Amino acid sequence: MAERNMGGSSARAARRDPYEVLCVSRDSPDQEIKVAFRKLALKYHPDKNANNPEASELFQEVAYAYSILSDPEKRRQYDAAGFEIWKLTKWIWKIYETRNYSGAIRCNVSVVSSGLALKALESKDMDMEIDLSSLGTFNTVFAALFSKLGVPIKTMVSAIVLEEALYGNVTVEPLPLGTSFSGKVDRHCAHFFGVTISDQQAQAGIVIRVTSAMRSKFKLLYFEKEAHGGYGLTLQEESEKTGKVTSAGMYFLHFQVYRMNLTVNVLEMAKDPEAAFFKSLEGLQPCEVSELEAGTHTFAVYGDNFFKPATYTIEALCANSYEDTKGKLKEIESKLLAKRNDLRQFEVEYKKAFAHYQEVTNRYSHEKQYVAELLKQRNHIQSSFTINSSVINSKEDASSSSSAPILNGSPSVKGKSIKRKWFNLNRRDK
Repeated sequence: MAERNMGGSSARAARRDPYEVLCVSRDSPDQEIKVAFRKLALKYHPDKNANNPEASELFQEVAYAYSILSDPEKRRQYDAAGFEIWKLTKWIWKIYETRNYSGAIRCNVSVVSSGLALKALESKDMDMEIDLSSLGTFNTVFAALFSKLGVPIKTMVSAIVLEEALYGNVTVEPLPLGTSFSGKVDRHCAHFFGVTISDQQAQAGIVIRVTSAMRSKFKLLYFEKEAHGGYGLTLQEESEKTGKVTSAGMYFLHFQVYRMNLTVNVLEMAKDPEAAFFKSLEGLQPCEVSELEAGTHTFAVYGDNFFKPATYTIEALCANSYEDTKGKLKEIESKLLAKRNDLRQFEVEYKKAFAHYQEVTNRYSHEKQYVAELLKQRNHIQSSFTINSSVINSKEDASSSSSAPILNGSPSVKGKSIKRKWFNLNRRDK
């Protein structure tokens, strides 16, 4: 991978195509991407490059690229529209590097780059995530303001946390099933927990949930053990507000479970707003991991607040007590999948019927207007037979004469006052 003169990890990540960073093609399989990441991560790890000041930045760039391409949904969204946004941001940074801008201009360029990401959040073609830990205080304030205004800013796990997990440089606290732990995690940091389960418990299913009475913003993460001893991020769930708390959860029930990806729904609805209802189940997608084997599994709570730590309580539960709930969930998801197929077929019928309805209503409006015009012409012709035109003209003349101006109670002709004759009244003119 060719090294470049880049001004900071955030600038580097914002200006390079992830495929270019990992030196893979756009059709590379997941395994090839993972191998490329491990190779480059080992090459640019700061501990092995003490004399290379850019090693840390290069490593974070590699981790950032991998965080996009290792997630199937993020990769799909990036492939759909992300490359154009990336090229535009890269172009802005190219201008930035080739000119000796003042500090204020340099700061504005950074804001513009962040703004492009925010625009991408609002677009229907991409669901970009922002690494808040690399924005700096100034841009973080802007992001917080956008969030307060209702812009749904999605954030990604800090590259530093991913790096520490990848090389096993994290402390994993045991979390036995049936217990809970309450704590406070700093922003852009993570607390790791190990949950050990038996074969019987794995078969019954496991539930991991995190809540915050302080309505903190956080992520619940699941890491898989790597062959070299580190941990690779596999699943993540965003906290959501529910009443007076925020919560996030994962459940592994030993059968295929699904989650609703609202981004997919939005993308499908945007293609055909008239038939949005038929796309409401398109986001129902199988979860990447639906069951856990016996052994120890690693979860983490990641602080995702803009400026303050996140207060949380994490619980690990066996799903034995949820037998009825599991059965209902499996039944309902089966019905939803069947209904999604039904809606796809029904959409075709609906569009045909709707097109016919549009045709009929358009014809109805045309026929109504045409008949009204014919009746109007007919009435006009009939009036020429039934009404004497001379009478109409005389009435119009009378109407014109009666409209002559009157001065001092008497009509005037050419400026002269005319005395009015009064009948049947005994009146003296004064």
